[in-house]
Amino acid sequence: QVQLVESGGGLVQAGDSLRLSCATSGGTMRWLAWFRQAPGKERQVVAAMGWTGTTRYHADAVKGRFSISIDNTKQQFSLEMNNLKPQDTCTYFCAAGNPITSAVLDPAVYRAWGQGTQVTVSS
Repeated sequence: QVQLVESGGGLVQAGDSLRLSCATSGGTMRWLAWFRQAPGKERQVVAAMGWTGTTRYHADAVKGRFSISIDNTKQQFSLEMNNLKPQDTCTYFCAAGNPITSAVLDPAVYRAWGQGTQVTVSS
């Protein structure tokens, strides 16, 4: 059973950078992703990547600022977040699953989840 443990997150100012990491154990899955969720809102994809790292997707809201990457030697994947904005304030979750390619943006198809980490960006 795949297990995910997140680290990173915190309180930063607008324009700052943060790196979220997700350590994996118990096996591999074809797709790795980061989602975020604000209170009272649906969980939305931030970035997704095939486990080889060759196929990557970034949501329009974060394109050019955030980057998903994988370090297979450390069995972890990360989300590098630059030029953070107050609207990036959310709880961030890492996820892993085996969705078909057309469904990789749907949180419902991911079977393993991290515990969530809060990112707060002050203006």
